[in-house]
This record gives sequence, C-alpha cells and structure tokens, in this order.
Amino acid sequence: MTTAPTTTPDHAGSVGRLLDLLDVERLEDNLFRGQSTNAGWMRVYGGQVVAQALMAASKTVNDGRLCHSLHSYFIRPGDPAHPIVYSVERDRDGQSFTTRRVVAIQKGRPIFNMAASFQAPEPGLQHGFAAPDAPPPENVRSDAAWALINADRTPEPFKTLWTTRERPIEFRAVDHADPFAPVAMPPRARHWCRAAAPFSVDEPMMRALFAYASDMTMLDTCLLPHAIAWSDPRLQVASLDHAIWFNATPDLNDWLLMDQDSPVSGGGRGLNRGIVYTRSGQVVATLMQEGLIRLREG
Repeated sequence: MTTAPTTTPDHAGSVGRLLDLLDVERLEDNLFRGQSTNAGWMRVYGGQVVAQALMAASKTVNDGRLCHSLHSYFIRPGDPAHPIVYSVERDRDGQSFTTRRVVAIQKGRPIFNMAASFQAPEPGLQHGFAAPDAPPPENVRSDAAWALINADRTPEPFKTLWTTRERPIEFRAVDHADPFAPVAMPPRARHWCRAAAPFSVDEPMMRALFAYASDMTMLDTCLLPHAIAWSDPRLQVASLDHAIWFNATPDLNDWLLMDQDSPVSGGGRGLNRGIVYTRSGQVVATLMQEGLIRLREG
C-alpha cells in the first residue's frame, strides 16, 4: 500500500488558486478570457468550463441578480495548454429575470455553450424533499485517502496525478465502490463535498465554485449497474451536457450532500440527476447530466 505524502497539503493555497482560476478576465464588454490549469488533466475539466462560463455571464448582470438555472453542452474537448475565450450574448434584461448565452471558444472553434437565467431576489412558496439518511462526513473516508489505498492498483499517469494533485474540493463517497473490481450496484451514489479550506467570496463566485464541483461525480452514477471498471480500455466516457437549478447559494465552506441517481441509460448514453442538500437538510441545488458511456466491443 502506498503511504501518505510526508508534505502537508496547502489547502488554503489550493482553494485560493482555484478561485483565481474561475475569476475570468474581462477583455471587452461581452468578451472574457479564462486560464486553464497544469494540474495534469489530459483535457480541460468540464466543471472548470461551466464555472468560468457562469462567471463570464455573471459579470454582465447587474442589480444583484443571481443565476437560478443554467443549461450547457460540451461540444469539443478543451486543451489545458491554451486559454479559453468566453463570448456572452445579452439576450434580455427584464424586470425580474435576465437571460444570457455564452460560447466558450478555443483555437477559433466553440468547445462549449451555455444558456443561463438570472433572477432578482424575491420571496415565494417553499417546499423541499427531506434529505436522505447518510452517515456524517466525519465518519466517511475521503477520496484522497482512497486514492492512496488504491495507488498500487492504479496505472500511470493516474497514480501520480491522483496521489499528488491539489484537491481544493474534498469529496467523501458514502457508497464507496471498488473502482478496479466493480460489482453491479443500483444506480445511486451519495457524496459529501466541501472546500478544503475556508474562503470568503461573493454569491456569484460561490455559485461558480459549486458549478465547478458539480461535474466531479455525476457521470460515475450511470456506470454502477454495469460493473465496468473506469480503466477498462473498451470504455469511452465524457460529459455531454450539464444543467443546474439553484434553489439557494450552495456554500462549500460547510459540507454539502449530493444525492445522485441514474434513472436510465441506453444508446451509448447515461442520464444522471442529483439533489444537493446542506448539512441541515435544506435543498440548495438540483443537477442533471447526460454522459457518453460507450462500450466498444473487441
């Protein structure tokens, strides 16, 4: 078994660097530039593009309006060696709602698009599902700990990447499954998640940070009934689209519970959905994602 690194992780630094990464640079009124990361990804992580696109759109919205829903499509894989340009279309600024469209462009071609709607704060009728039963996060082993436990079975370059990379968002899987010897399981997964260190930002950035985290575990859920190891060379997986409905601002300074399931798969695609709860049981967001889960024969 691989032992834990002897150096102390710089959690505060990793969270700060992630927040800087998501805070896109304004080039013109409706044009923004986002940098990428050299964290070892072979393509740009989808949650990064969702979060940067949301920040670009948010920087064109006034009057304290916050994103209440976004719908996005991944078109091409992004290259982490190059920046991404975000072009924002200001479709409408109404009395209560604001709508924006964003296209992410790299090397002259669109790699992603998003439609987002923003709303002025207002009171309204309230209800929400009760949170599912789950052990507290303190009783659940972290993904970083599992990466070390499984290091001797992990092929390179993933072994080095998973055991040494920064983890600004900590995930703890309630329903842990062996990634190298999977057995068929019901398509349901629960994860606790939280920033690795305390932080202070405004609400638009808080929602963008959550958008970054929301793409991390969704696609795994639809693979659970099929007992396929992620390292199986026949398997091709990728996020196709991603949608978020914000019911409140998710604050990753405290633990959030992501309750995920997959109602259906077929045609080389799997549909995943999630409801996100605060530790006290309030619903703060709802997620939907369809992913490519293509199994090549031979």
